[in-house]
Amino acid sequence: MQAIIDKIAAESLPIEICLVISDSPEAFALERAAKAGITGKTILRQEFKDKASYEAALDAALRNAGVELVVLAGFMRILSGEFVTKWPHAIINIHPALLPSFKGLDAQGQALQYGVKIAGCTVHFVDAGMDSGPIILQRAVPVYDEDTHDTLAARILVEEHTILPEAVKLWCEDRLSVKGRRVKIRKE
Repeated sequence: MQAIIDKIAAESLPIEICLVISDSPEAFALERAAKAGITGKTILRQEFKDKASYEAALDAALRNAGVELVVLAGFMRILSGEFVTKWPHAIINIHPALLPSFKGLDAQGQALQYGVKIAGCTVHFVDAGMDSGPIILQRAVPVYDEDTHDTLAARILVEEHTILPEAVKLWCEDRLSVKGRRVKIRKE
């Protein structure tokens, strides 16, 4: 989120962040939002009888704020297919792996355990599956023999901070089209 805030401040990303939502009142993202003058909101899952009513509250908050694109960055819940279909190709996620490899939690640890020589990150549209939506952008980083989880994660994070704002910009410029599983990027 900070990478997006920084790009907006540098005037290289002409968008407005309407709302930051977290399911944890202690989330650092809410503090970042407050410092940047962005409205923050906590919606606690446990305050709702079921996932559908929780997602209805998320949807209402997003729509009431005038949100057009939902960016998941550190949002560690899987959204239902019903929610996702309300936002067709308008929800993107960043994942610290070169999808379709190493979906889910601890992608960096999975990459190290598997012994890959190249890891990276992916920005993708969200669909009803876990880390399975059409891929918008990817960046690779080398994996060194001496890498630890933390050193690999740090190298991937640098690239995440580059491609997430880039993907947001492409979406805002209406330069993305989805055909099946493929995302095509129209030239400027």
